Amino acid sequence: MSLKIRLIVMNFLQFAVWGAYLTSMSRYLGPAGMGLHIGIFYSVQGIVSIFMPAIMGIIADRWVPAQKLLGVSHLLAAAFMLAAGLYGLQAGTEVSFSIFFTLYTLSVAFYMPTLALSNSVAYTILERGGMETVKAFPPIRVFGTIGFICTMWLVDVIGFQTSSMQFVVSAAIGLILGAYAFTLPNCPVSTDTKDKTLFEALGLDAFRLFKQRKMALFFIFSMFLGVSLQITNGFANPFIASFEALPQYANTFGVKHANILISLSQISEALCILLIPFFLKRYGIKNVMLIAMFAWVLRFGFFGLGNPGNGVWLLIFSMLVYGVAFDFFNVSGSLFVDKETPHHLRASAQGMFMLMTNGVGATIGTLGAQWVVNQYTTWQDALVNGQTKSLMLGDWQSVWFIFAGYALLITLLFAMLFRYKHKRIP
Repeated sequence: MSLKIRLIVMNFLQFAVWGAYLTSMSRYLGPAGMGLHIGIFYSVQGIVSIFMPAIMGIIADRWVPAQKLLGVSHLLAAAFMLAAGLYGLQAGTEVSFSIFFTLYTLSVAFYMPTLALSNSVAYTILERGGMETVKAFPPIRVFGTIGFICTMWLVDVIGFQTSSMQFVVSAAIGLILGAYAFTLPNCPVSTDTKDKTLFEALGLDAFRLFKQRKMALFFIFSMFLGVSLQITNGFANPFIASFEALPQYANTFGVKHANILISLSQISEALCILLIPFFLKRYGIKNVMLIAMFAWVLRFGFFGLGNPGNGVWLLIFSMLVYGVAFDFFNVSGSLFVDKETPHHLRASAQGMFMLMTNGVGATIGTLGAQWVVNQYTTWQDALVNGQTKSLMLGDWQSVWFIFAGYALLITLLFAMLFRYKHKRIP
């Protein structure tokens, strides 16, 4: 089997683990009595992302080959996720938040570092195989998104969106990947990290970049934009499901298969990667980042205006614009960091970019979003086609318009305060 195919399998499984529960978990948490804590479940991903990837990165650099650490991390994450899923099945509607959340958090703590570890493994294997990573990796990475979509659809079609079986599915894939990682080519530990201080190894030396106004503004706005990243992952599914309480929408495709509808976001994400080179060359980094920010305004705004019936096209537009919102800022932001930081600080600066967006920003965002959602909605029992179901009902339109207003404010402030001359990308 060729190296590329082996890495395609790794990436497919890497994100299939996540896709099994990320967008549907909230549909289970509500009926299980944990609906008020949805934001906490999503924010813990950001919290562990603040320190766990750095710690695992140091271990992979100094002591344990990356592919072996990837395997161990997935096996541990899968074990805790399996325990959470089986506990949820056994407990039914009497789930203890403390027990379930502890098991889930331990799983996520070992899974989140694998996002960076899997990239590191892929880069090392490609380089040692004599391939250029810039050209070879993107087509491989696309299969990660495909894996995410496949398990979203799988969980939807087999009816696990409202069951803790979604965590069991995730765990099963994680166990397969954990074992598979040990079969990958060796990724030897680095020899040039021995003299690094712990401060440098953790990437904390990137904080010195805050002395530059341009970089400080960029990282601060990265955090503000990161607030939006996990909001729809946590609340899009229960929002769409809430229409089930209205007879005219109860049997629509979107309501019955919310995960499949939401998966259009991931399909858009995969396709929008292909548009980035054109937009960067024509409009420059700052304008591409502004396009991404305004796309978040549309993402939330279309949710506020749409419904699964005659307004389903607005929901579809919201899904399609997600690719622009997510990809354009992440890629252009990463490119900005690469171009504007000294060579010896680039790795640390990239880590800082991820920490501010997926760590600090996403954590603040999901906790803040939970507070907003709790002000306007509550979990209620509703009669749907003769069956009683627990749904998150209330004024969802105000919720989405608040999020859209926040995204618009950040967009306007970024346009006014962040000065960066357009540079054409060859």
